[in-house]
Amino acid sequence: MNERNSTMAATSIEQSKLPQADRGAEHMQGHWVLAQLGKRVLRPGGEKLTKRMLAHVTIAGNRVVEFAPGLGRTTRLILNAGPAGYIGVDRDEQVVKIIGPLAASVGGTCINADAAQTGLPDESADMVIGEAMLTMQSERGKHAIISEAHRILKPGGLYAIHEMGLAPDELDDSIKDSIRKDLAHAIKVNARPLTAAEWRAVLESEGFEVLWSGVEPMALLKMRRNLADEGIGGVLRIMRNVLTHPDLRARVLEMRRVFNRYGDALTGIAFVVRRKD
Repeated sequence: MNERNSTMAATSIEQSKLPQADRGAEHMQGHWVLAQLGKRVLRPGGEKLTKRMLAHVTIAGNRVVEFAPGLGRTTRLILNAGPAGYIGVDRDEQVVKIIGPLAASVGGTCINADAAQTGLPDESADMVIGEAMLTMQSERGKHAIISEAHRILKPGGLYAIHEMGLAPDELDDSIKDSIRKDLAHAIKVNARPLTAAEWRAVLESEGFEVLWSGVEPMALLKMRRNLADEGIGGVLRIMRNVLTHPDLRARVLEMRRVFNRYGDALTGIAFVVRRKD
């Protein structure tokens, strides 16, 4: 993407009203709390895991659909790689307003639709990419979205996901339940992260074969991760906003307590899978 388009995209995010900005901090979903504070990388395994995942797919010359593009950090990586086409899919109109101009700068688009029912034609995509969205779905919701990715992919097409994981695979069910309950309370979303084996099983049950998987620490609120993802300027912006917005600060502290409590069990996990012929 050229310098002019990069500048335009950055400005469009700054000027757009962020999703859930009209809600009080106590009711806002956790990832949008972080976005309100100025955080731009909202993926469980950070930008490092996103880039590791994208290194295992070929975007150039392929038709890409991105589920739940959020603030567009990964969208930029996709568009800079030269896809033959790009369609973002998000059910939040504010996200569509953020991503639309960014996608349009290279001839793409972003549509207001549910990832489980995109309305896109069968076998119309070479690749589907989705991050930090399946985790927030029930078991049925996970299957519905993965099934939709399978439907719109051509045979042999790739599906890349980056989600929250649990470790080890043998983690006790009572601990899983505690994690899910405390996460739901802290981030105001019924998050249901899975173990690596469980993620693999649900993907395979919908007609995919696993080509690659990777993990990184779930260090969303750690200083080292934020310096890597946001840069010094971004970290200073976030810290300033945390100090000056006590309602948002309370939410962040609550999330941090939960993340720290279960730090040994929470991970960022990514998969690249292929639709079977």
